[in-house]
Amino acid sequence: MATTPLTHPPRDARHGGVVPDAALRGLAVGRLALGLAALVAPRRLGRTFGLEMDPQVVYMTRIYGGRAMALGAGYLTAPAPERPRWQRLGLAVDAADTVAATGHLRRHDLPPSAAPALAALTGSYAAVGAARAIADLVAHHRRAT
Repeated sequence: MATTPLTHPPRDARHGGVVPDAALRGLAVGRLALGLAALVAPRRLGRTFGLEMDPQVVYMTRIYGGRAMALGAGYLTAPAPERPRWQRLGLAVDAADTVAATGHLRRHDLPPSAAPALAALTGSYAAVGAARAIADLVAHHRRAT
């Protein structure tokens, strides 16, 4: 199999330690924790972010929980060569969630504390994921030249 930035196993030294593997494992554990909270206590989690938890929001929170747990478990249980793919999938989800939260910030259609908190949460995950993706691409380019 050809080595690409998406298939090459992550190694901290290869990308200068910009985002160590331990940070990506931490994100995955965070996904599991938030996902579990969303599944078993969606109302409490939603209220933590300032959301009004009607049955529709409870349902959507549980959907988020399943997705978060799948991404976290996928990363943590994947063999090293497959982890970059899981990391990129997480980055794509986090970026989409951050764009959505930013839209709500601009429209002011969520409670005042909700959109900033959600944007900060998903934005921080996206920032870590993007930094690692860029570092991996740079490292791959350096190895190729």
